[in-house]
Amino acid sequence: MATYKPKNILITGAAGFIASHVANRLVRNYPDYKVVVLDKLDYCSTLKNLSPETRKSPNFRFVKGDIASADLVNYLLITESIDTIMHFAAQTHVDNSFGNSFEFTKNNIYGTHVLLEACKVTGGIRRFIHVSTDEVYGETDEDAVVGNHEASQLLPTNPYAATKAGAEMLVMAYSRSYGLPAITTRGNNVYGPNQFPEKLIPKFILLAMRGLQLPIHGDGSNVRSYLYCEDVAEAFEVILHRGEVGQVYNIGTKKERCVLDVAKDICKLFDLDPNKVIRFVEDRPFNDQRYFLDDQKLKNLGWSERTTWEEGLRKTMEWYTTHPDWWGDVTGALLPHPRMLMMPGGERNWTEELVTMGSASSKENSTKTAEPAPVSEEKEKFKFLLYGRTGWIGGLLGKLCEKQNIPYEYGTGRLEDRTSLMLDIQRVKPTHVFNAAGVTGRPNVDWCESHKQETIRTNVVGTLNLADVCRENGLLLMNYATGCIFEYDEGHLLGSGIGFKEEDKPNFTGSFYSKTKAMVEELLKEYDNVCTLRVRMPISSDLSNPRNFITKIARYDKVVNIPNSMTVLDELLPLSIEMAKRDLRGIYNFTNPGVVSHNEILEMYKKYMDPEFTWKNFTLEEQAKVIVAPRSNNEMDASKLKKEFPELLSIKESITKYVFEPNKKVHF
Repeated sequence: MATYKPKNILITGAAGFIASHVANRLVRNYPDYKVVVLDKLDYCSTLKNLSPETRKSPNFRFVKGDIASADLVNYLLITESIDTIMHFAAQTHVDNSFGNSFEFTKNNIYGTHVLLEACKVTGGIRRFIHVSTDEVYGETDEDAVVGNHEASQLLPTNPYAATKAGAEMLVMAYSRSYGLPAITTRGNNVYGPNQFPEKLIPKFILLAMRGLQLPIHGDGSNVRSYLYCEDVAEAFEVILHRGEVGQVYNIGTKKERCVLDVAKDICKLFDLDPNKVIRFVEDRPFNDQRYFLDDQKLKNLGWSERTTWEEGLRKTMEWYTTHPDWWGDVTGALLPHPRMLMMPGGERNWTEELVTMGSASSKENSTKTAEPAPVSEEKEKFKFLLYGRTGWIGGLLGKLCEKQNIPYEYGTGRLEDRTSLMLDIQRVKPTHVFNAAGVTGRPNVDWCESHKQETIRTNVVGTLNLADVCRENGLLLMNYATGCIFEYDEGHLLGSGIGFKEEDKPNFTGSFYSKTKAMVEELLKEYDNVCTLRVRMPISSDLSNPRNFITKIARYDKVVNIPNSMTVLDELLPLSIEMAKRDLRGIYNFTNPGVVSHNEILEMYKKYMDPEFTWKNFTLEEQAKVIVAPRSNNEMDASKLKKEFPELLSIKESITKYVFEPNKKVHF
């Protein structure tokens, strides 16, 4: 039997249930495969479904995006040299399809069409594995002994199944018309850890955990076949390597259970009386009585079910009881008919509706939830969420967004409050997040020496909170940090021209402010969704701003005279927006190349601004007598940033062009 070996795999929807188990398995078992996950992080998906080991693996990349975005899909296929696609992304909950079927058409049919067209346009796809469902066959006769085989007629009976059948027809058409090497799978119901609790088994488990009644549609006689998620992940592993192009494979089991028996088995696990806990509710508009598959074709490839129903159900129950908050507040999903989760409309009190189902425990076990916002197609290519509105850099970022016609909103949450950050992201739905918030001191860093707890809360805890929330939501965080974590030393002597590089370990601990910034920078290295920009002694063309380094030293009675790396915001802040668009990550010394001393800047000030200006110098020893915390002096190596932006000016050229030349016209 011929074995196919992929190189670069794109898995759509792999922050969801089944596909996350497949992605975790492939990343773990095949380190020589590159696995790229594309997921828009809808209500039933989360980055947590991808294991920490997967997310840290060098052969893994996550991209937040919609399969309906042709530009994004084409870009990924080309830049990642994708040769294999495993297409899982879809709306899958039948109840939702009765309430908002257009959403299913858009995701399941149009999204698949975009993928297929991208394959045709870009070329290079050697396998396209399309994941469908057993529901495309329609209802199986109650007395059927042989299940539906892969050549059986497709007779879908609900909007969800119809959209999946429609997507299959497109895959078949592209296979025949354009030679796309496609394989289609049709699977039974899957259960196990990480599944969003709108589905039967996790819903019943969570309800049982809360002591609430288990709602059964109709009389509970509907029969389904259930496969454990790891067995299904193994099936896709087999199909990927041994599946034959042009074929359809059923992924199924002959071990069937009616819904009522499933509820009773879960009651048994929780030692509940099914006669008291089970409640029969109104049925769906149409509820297929049975789905039954012939899975011999897949077994011929060497796959077989490994996990018994009892073992799989026990593992699933244990996972949900140890991860009760995995999905946050899911009260709305636990309703008998939760399709309103997908629909626009008025506010609903999910908790009140759930409690009316009856509870064996107190009302305290129920929790409040807000109705998730309906999924909507992004109108703009970018939308930024900014933190630091009242700060200098944060304010300038807003003006830059307006100038570049980039939609943006400022966050209203405090960095220390994780919940408020999550609400900001849900409200704004950004493509990128920029953090220019932080404590630098009032009026300077000396303030931090006597306000250490406040400094820690914002600079360390708050920044980590934001990075973590952004990672959970698949968002890149542009974090404005500081270069004031280094000081000249034997390896980087004053005047040597040898600057500190991004990978160098901070060596300046003279101020508590710098300590917190060095601490959080080290911790942020564990977050692959963060771009850290080390700003130093920021300068701008606004010489009226008291935070401007030039304005500061021009007002001092005396200044030290030490060459330092500095950041001209007029030139570099627009580059940070471009860096976000380029999806750059890691640490960057965000300074202009070279150094400039205090005296050199004041000489320029005298030349361009005030010919009568004078100043005096004092030594570091004299300076130490009038400040609380020592100050950082260093040269930063900006070659990494210069490589990304070759047009970047040296610090002296940049100050002349962006600060003094524009202001010269005003004063002369």
